[in-house]
Amino acid sequence: MILSELTGYLAQHRRVGLMDLAYRFESSPDALRGMLTILERKGRVRRITGSAGCSSGCSKCDPATVETYEWIGEGSRAES
Repeated sequence: MILSELTGYLAQHRRVGLMDLAYRFESSPDALRGMLTILERKGRVRRITGSAGCSSGCSKCDPATVETYEWIGEGSRAES
């Protein structure tokens, strides 16, 4: 997988959980975090963790299951 595929997927789906990305791209969450960090530094995605990713807020879930990334870069609806 290359960064442009990840960028396209995030731009299309707007908000995606880390585990969903791992399944979609058949990659480990740690490998994806590295690419997502690059996109965060460029101001294209924002990481949403903890209670913002889960409605119950009980903190019993694996953090990777509630770690969500939101597309905020080029091509986002907010900029249209």
